[in-house]
Amino acid sequence: MTRKRTIRGLSAAGLLAVPLMLSGCGPFGGKESEAIDPPPAQAETQMMNSALNQSLQGQVGVQTTVYLSDQHGMLAPVTLGIPKEEGKDPLKSTLEVMIQGGSYSGYIPVGFRGVLPTGTEVKNVTVDKENKLAVVEFNKSFGEYNVQDERKILEALTWTLTGNEGIDKIQLWVDGAKLNEMPVNHTPLDRPLSRTMGINLQKAEDTQYSQSSPVTVYFSGLSPSGIQYYVPVTRLVASGQDTVTAALNELIRGPQYGDGLEQVMTSETSVAEINKNEDGSLTVSLNEDMFEQGDQIPSEMLQAVVLTVAENSNNAKVKIHMNDLAEVKGDDGRNYSEPVSRPEYINEIPI
Repeated sequence: MTRKRTIRGLSAAGLLAVPLMLSGCGPFGGKESEAIDPPPAQAETQMMNSALNQSLQGQVGVQTTVYLSDQHGMLAPVTLGIPKEEGKDPLKSTLEVMIQGGSYSGYIPVGFRGVLPTGTEVKNVTVDKENKLAVVEFNKSFGEYNVQDERKILEALTWTLTGNEGIDKIQLWVDGAKLNEMPVNHTPLDRPLSRTMGINLQKAEDTQYSQSSPVTVYFSGLSPSGIQYYVPVTRLVASGQDTVTAALNELIRGPQYGDGLEQVMTSETSVAEINKNEDGSLTVSLNEDMFEQGDQIPSEMLQAVVLTVAENSNNAKVKIHMNDLAEVKGDDGRNYSEPVSRPEYINEIPI
């Protein structure tokens, strides 16, 4: 049994989902990882699918990342190629990908679906550059969704739009009128939405709302076709902790039982220290006795660390140190001892 399979086989204690207004108050490098140690035939099929997908995306032109619901009901960013239409706002096209049964449904990978109800029309998207606010206007069909999808719709819209440069917040309108609350379950919309709302929100039973802060971590999922992808999960942790350290500890803790996600680090992993470097990057020092000098460490684990640290540190570059290894090299050939940036696109999953 390989180390990577050992990491994937672990499980963790469960957490409970919590409502929206708590805070009141964001595959790696364009490459998908294979399923763990697939047989040669499966590996060959995945490589062929990947090549075909990249070819199609090159033909249609526009790469965009949208948050879609996976087969387990978790929202995940998915990067796909869609046709480029002359004179059409790319943001509008991106949101139209999220419409169930919409014109772009054929570009969505198997096992994923859009969260906007059938018949929804994106009438207009306006960006207030000074306030970094995107105002989106839908038709009345936007309100024809199941009550259990309300928060998921808000999260998917917010995280999709704020993934674009110059957008930090969103506001929703329907047929010329600003929404002050959602149509079905009446979630308040008295202020613009931002990533502070979290995504795939989970809360431990012993966490108190008034004494907690959100952190977002990236676990691993597997599509029906055996393609690995990353899923962000926001958890509430005790306030007063270093945000990056708290996030990494949640990553080590692992996913909630039954949510379909895979653990990317063993429970024996620990965070030794985190240091900020002169160039603004962060060095994350981990202890994990499983790995020795010369080992190629699963990139699934290392990439999850980079994504998690970047999400909780304003997109800082990340260096990873482990034990006393002179170099931390992933099985993707990348040297993670050097600063690694969060990728522009993640989860390029074949159709």
